[in-house]
Amino acid sequence: MNAFRRVWAVRSARLGIILALLLVGIAVLGPVLLRTDPNAIDVRARFAGPSLAHPLGTDDLGRDTFTRLVHGSRMSLYIAAVSALLGTALGVSIGVLSGFLGGWVDITGMRIVDLFFAIPTLLVAIGIVALFGPSATTTILALGIAYAPLYARLVRGAVVGVRGRTYVDASRVIGASGWRLLRTDILPGILPIALVQSTALLGFALVDEASLGFLGLGVQPPDASWGAMTNAGRQFIFQAPWLTLIPGVAVIIAVFAINLIGDGMRDALDPRTSQRVGDAG
Repeated sequence: MNAFRRVWAVRSARLGIILALLLVGIAVLGPVLLRTDPNAIDVRARFAGPSLAHPLGTDDLGRDTFTRLVHGSRMSLYIAAVSALLGTALGVSIGVLSGFLGGWVDITGMRIVDLFFAIPTLLVAIGIVALFGPSATTTILALGIAYAPLYARLVRGAVVGVRGRTYVDASRVIGASGWRLLRTDILPGILPIALVQSTALLGFALVDEASLGFLGLGVQPPDASWGAMTNAGRQFIFQAPWLTLIPGVAVIIAVFAINLIGDGMRDALDPRTSQRVGDAG
């Protein structure tokens, strides 16, 4: 709770948290409150502009854009959150083992990471999706695996830095086991960096999910996601620009909120910037 208070004390982080809670609330409660089928087709209302009946207009099949946007938020946020969590779990595991054990484990782990660094993250994800076929599950696996090397490199460096500190040497001298060193000294030391990086991965995952959806490699029709909606509307960009612009704006708002939270967490949890947190409050 003390860490949350420090993050909340940063003005920009407060705005990000409020926006994020609003988006999560829409994703969780929106489909329940609307009680409308996002895939309901009404050909008579094709390409209808914003109105009371359809606040954000309709698409080429007469489906309500607002309803699909709300349902799509659940899928997009779910994919982003789970893929970021998977990337975090894999990256932390590889980074901690490499940094703490050192030797051949470190060399082998980092050389594998270097191989992934030779290929852009999105291309790695596209390759995995192309191999196993597009779906929400494949997108999660692809993004999680693609993000793991980025996280592993960062965590490994943090572990090496913490491992050489005096209090870790003192614990080792008094006979602390390797597991106890990890649990009480290493992991708490890298926690602030890990939390900030997890937030950054969540923003990357939202953008990359939208990118895969735009390429037709993400969530498949008729299911809605922000990326899939952008892809479906691109061929009607001049006839019905809202079909592409609205989900695109949703992605921008979500990533903006996440970045604000990440910046606030960095300022609040990094001891080098703790003084600025007090000033920001």
